[in-house]
Amino acid sequence: MMSKIESFLETLQRQKNTPTVTNPYLDDGVVNNLRLYLEYMFEYMSAHPGRRVFLVGEAPGYKGCRITGIPFSSVKVLMSTDHSLFHAIKPQLSLSDDELSEMTSENTATIVWQYLVDKKTIPLFWNSFPFHPHPEGKENKNRAPNSKEIAQGITYLQQLYAIFQPAIVAGVGVKGVECARQAYPESSIKYIRHPSYGGKSEFIEGMNSIIQ
Repeated sequence: MMSKIESFLETLQRQKNTPTVTNPYLDDGVVNNLRLYLEYMFEYMSAHPGRRVFLVGEAPGYKGCRITGIPFSSVKVLMSTDHSLFHAIKPQLSLSDDELSEMTSENTATIVWQYLVDKKTIPLFWNSFPFHPHPEGKENKNRAPNSKEIAQGITYLQQLYAIFQPAIVAGVGVKGVECARQAYPESSIKYIRHPSYGGKSEFIEGMNSIIQ
């Protein structure tokens, strides 16, 4: 199964940078971080078949996943959150001295892992579009993925589904739900409110319905 993860990573690396899309996985260190995460999650979900939860977000943010390679994370979350996942992968993470000194934080990642830190279930996170979409010439800004990019993201979602075989799939935010429903038309996809822009309490309510 690890060979399938490697094949997935290789597929990600085929995406070239464009004026409006940055592929963080062209960086070997970022790919290494994602590899550590996916391998840990495969072992975890194999050992806990009743906790196979897959959450689909929108796209990497420039302060979070674009730096770390791990969806719904930031450097600060990875280095300072008291969670078994991060304890396991932290010693092997590839982060530069500048990234470690800056300890960049992202609001969504912080809310998500504050919620998960005392939960038994560790969900697998991914995004409807796995690369960083941004306005042209403004890499340090985020934009929502467009319909063409979401359609492109379906292939990656289907590959991950085949590897991890989740029992529950939910979308975090409208784009996440939209892509998950297109990727898995025969599955029931639960909508969870995105925690940003005042959605924290509704996010927690939605997560409580699927997370132990």
